[in-house]
Amino acid sequence: MWTVVACLVPALVVSVFVFGIQTLIITAISVASCVAVEAMSQKALGRKISVRDGSAVITGMLIAFVIPPGVPYLLPVLGAVMAIYVGKHLLGGIGYNIFNPALLARAFLLATFPVAMTSAWLPPLSEMAIFSHLGSSVDAVSTATPLAVLKEHGMAALTQQFGAAPNLYTNFFLGWRPGSIGETSGLCIVLGGLYLMYRGYITWHIPVSVLATIGLLTWLFGGETLFSGDPLLAVLSGGALLGAFFMANDYVTCPTNKTSQLIYGVGIGALTVLIRLKGGYPEGICYAILLMNPVSPVLDGFFKPKRFAPPMGGAK
Repeated sequence: MWTVVACLVPALVVSVFVFGIQTLIITAISVASCVAVEAMSQKALGRKISVRDGSAVITGMLIAFVIPPGVPYLLPVLGAVMAIYVGKHLLGGIGYNIFNPALLARAFLLATFPVAMTSAWLPPLSEMAIFSHLGSSVDAVSTATPLAVLKEHGMAALTQQFGAAPNLYTNFFLGWRPGSIGETSGLCIVLGGLYLMYRGYITWHIPVSVLATIGLLTWLFGGETLFSGDPLLAVLSGGALLGAFFMANDYVTCPTNKTSQLIYGVGIGALTVLIRLKGGYPEGICYAILLMNPVSPVLDGFFKPKRFAPPMGGAK
């Protein structure tokens, strides 16, 4: 658990550098709220208090990572209650939750506070300095994420606002773009995910299948004609990398069988592209993972390895 926390810290550091100290404050509130709700829930339900295991800290960091950097401080507190008490302990505690707690909190906050969750985006600090003398133009810049611009105005508007390739890809990969607190720095997320693979805490099956499916289907259907979409932009935009490496690999809600993990990842990737292209919401990986969470035990049961034993009396 604490290794995962350490792998998330670099992305948090980049978010502070890009958006300012506000992101650190929101993350601290989210983590503290999750730890407090964890202890109170275990106390109220007569369970052993285990806040030192790091699971509540991970949930707190991930809740902060998937919300905009300009939200009111109350939102991560409410998200902690939904994630820890409702999504985790009312279902039996750690190891029994059906849905990813952090994404359940995001879905709850998005449904309950849609304006705050879709309009509290901030531009990078240098961009704010450039537009600080333009008055209302600051709001226009701060309320447009790349996926929202792409969905509402098309590729031309996206390149006009954020630049053309290859600078566009570089800025998105390094984190120089509006977005949720922890999803902006693709570099830090990938490095953290690769370290988890190196340590054997996760395998390549889910991240690769999720990202490959998003890229392939976006290339096929994401442009004005077939085979004209931008797969690299789709992978680098929104929460695709964070979801693939840190959300979809949640130890409780993802499959354990390798074949199941590949199918699980393909399902997440396909649902993400479907929501992005056909839904009313520009991002889709949050709901894609939540929709696939209950399918996880079904896949593990279907692809359960068969045991072969010699007939009674010994093999002939």
